[in-house]
Amino acid sequence: MNIREIRTRVVRWKGKTVSIAPHFCTNPMDLLPLSTASMSTFTFHYWLIVEIFTDDGHVGIGNAALAPQVSKQVIDLYLKPILIGADPWDTELLWQHMYRKTMAFGRKGIVMAAISAVDIALWDILGKSAKQPVYRLLGGRTKTRIPVYASRLYSDELNKLAEEARGYKDAGYKAMKLRFGWGPADGAAGVQRNVELVRTVRETVGSEIDVMADAYMGWTLDYAKRMLPLLEPFQLRWLEEPVIPDDIHGYAELKSYGRIPIAGGEHEFTQYGFRDLLAARAVDYIQFDTNRVGGITQARKITALAESHSIVPHAGQMHNYHVVMANLNSPIAEYFPVVDVEVGNELFWYIFDGEPKAKDGFIDLDDNIPGLGLTINEKNLAENFEVIE
Repeated sequence: MNIREIRTRVVRWKGKTVSIAPHFCTNPMDLLPLSTASMSTFTFHYWLIVEIFTDDGHVGIGNAALAPQVSKQVIDLYLKPILIGADPWDTELLWQHMYRKTMAFGRKGIVMAAISAVDIALWDILGKSAKQPVYRLLGGRTKTRIPVYASRLYSDELNKLAEEARGYKDAGYKAMKLRFGWGPADGAAGVQRNVELVRTVRETVGSEIDVMADAYMGWTLDYAKRMLPLLEPFQLRWLEEPVIPDDIHGYAELKSYGRIPIAGGEHEFTQYGFRDLLAARAVDYIQFDTNRVGGITQARKITALAESHSIVPHAGQMHNYHVVMANLNSPIAEYFPVVDVEVGNELFWYIFDGEPKAKDGFIDLDDNIPGLGLTINEKNLAENFEVIE
């Protein structure tokens, strides 16, 4: 079996979009004196779809949401020449070739997103060729089904926030995550508004539901140190991305206080990045995203490297669910509920068929569907997306 062709498509959502309200979610741009809502920088209404075709009829599907237009160019110009004619079973050799060929300008960020998309498609091919779901190739089931947490709860009016949280509890979720809306530029008043968000969710769902909270890189170390003692009474399962990802020492200092478990890694790349996080004792929960970190080839290495730690990949999606299913140290998975398009996290629901929907706070993977279990919804692409070749 050899790779015959690779097709890359960037698609842009052209359907209904929900506007982003002020203080929707903290982010790294909040510290800058900007006249426009800073969260708009981190919305993404484009997506990259990668299809790898083999000479015996298999088609592997991968995807990337980070800078998809540029990721497409990386694949078309630098990765495709490596892959055409290669045996997709040589995943390690192909990954190393892609990584080392682009090392001078890659290693992290956009290039790693491109490599991830390709690698995910290769593993999809392997599963289809072996007539097995990908998680069986990674070690098999470690769970009868996967617990998931509802991940939305963006900053909103407190009564609406409570209503949404109550809805997730009533739907059977045993965990949910909210976003902070205020950061250092908002002063002491913003501190109290953040506390009100957490208090509202905790009082709504009670003490038997796990609550997590995400600052999305929008705080400084000083601000996070101010917030920790105020948040401690609410028994958060974790505080996510309290500082920018390059501030490993800041993460380590926050973790050392032992007040609230610290989570991060959504914006870290490859086993080398996570080796540094682990060596610094910087996080309690490791949160790589398989379609950013280097694909399944890297995800499996990181899960082995961090076997004594808890791994909860960023985002739902099948490439992460298969990793979670195959690893005992992945106790739970993130789940983006199906909603109208806002930030862009929701777009995969509109692009692919086969994503499992949560029931009573769990999702499951089908033992009888080979590969990742996804197909592309070409009808929906034609109706609701503009395809950018």
